[in-house]
Amino acid sequence: MEQQDTHSHGGMTKLVYMANQISTAFAQLPHAEAVEATRTHIRKFWDPRMRTKIAEHVAAGGEGLSPVALEAVQTLAAPAMAN
Repeated sequence: MEQQDTHSHGGMTKLVYMANQISTAFAQLPHAEAVEATRTHIRKFWDPRMRTKIAEHVAAGGEGLSPVALEAVQTLAAPAMAN
C-alpha cells in the first residue's frame, strides 16, 4: 500500500515538473500569452489521463506548479467541467 502511494506521488511529481518545464519554455512571452501557450501545449500533447491527473492536482491546491502552469491547468480544466 505504501509503495503504491509513493508511485502515485512520484507520477504527480513528474507531471508537475513537466508542466513547469513547458511554462518555462514560454517565459519570454507576456503572462497571458505564456498561460495560453502552456495550456495549448498540454491540451495538444498530453494524454487525457495525464491532463486529468494534473487537473485533480490543481483541484487539490496545485502544490509545486509555477503560477503560469497553475493558471494554464485551471483554464484547461474549466471548459471540461462545463461539458
